Amino acid sequence: MIKIIKPSLSEKILFIFLILLIILTLGSFYLLNNKCLFVKKIDLNNFKFKDKQNIAIMEVECGKVIIELDPNISPKAVNRFKKLINKGFYNGSAFYRVIENTLIQAGDIEYGNISNINYSKVGTGKSGLGKIKSELSDNFLFNAGSVAFARKENFDTEDSEFFITLIDIPIYQGEYTPIGRVIAGIDSLKKIKVGNKSTYVLKPDYIKSLRLLVN
Repeated sequence: MIKIIKPSLSEKILFIFLILLIILTLGSFYLLNNKCLFVKKIDLNNFKFKDKQNIAIMEVECGKVIIELDPNISPKAVNRFKKLINKGFYNGSAFYRVIENTLIQAGDIEYGNISNINYSKVGTGKSGLGKIKSELSDNFLFNAGSVAFARKENFDTEDSEFFITLIDIPIYQGEYTPIGRVIAGIDSLKKIKVGNKSTYVLKPDYIKSLRLLVN
């Protein structure tokens, strides 16, 4: 006859502790590798847009981002932005410049596509459409979610690159050409990969797609 040995109370407690430790470890690993877990998903059916002609939908790793364009403030810039979107130039564009909790930048058509990103030249590429004149506005407040064209040191050098602010940056007012504002999905943008001591983000996140709600 085989004698059954019952575990002691301390052994039971140790076993339960080990099980909880394993669960906690696996849970932590899952959370660390799923940065989009708590990001609210955007359902376009829940929105009633006043001006559908000026709504852009950006798809990034953690979901959709809705941008409301403002042609009243910067008609030429918005027209350029729409043209680049319709040509599909922003699809695959890497967020090569990311300042943590401050702003993200993408849109280098020539050197910044995720399929053939050139780290030595990214940020200097051209769209092939030429530069446009700066359209500055003292009425556009650069609050969190502002979308604007990036430029070189001089004005009138905007082309295709754009940035989105993640916080209020009032010193940008009257300094950069605004395009519009993020009206939903900024939490997805806050999850964009940040660089690690490098000038540019290595193996960056990118724009999966960017389209107009109505062409």
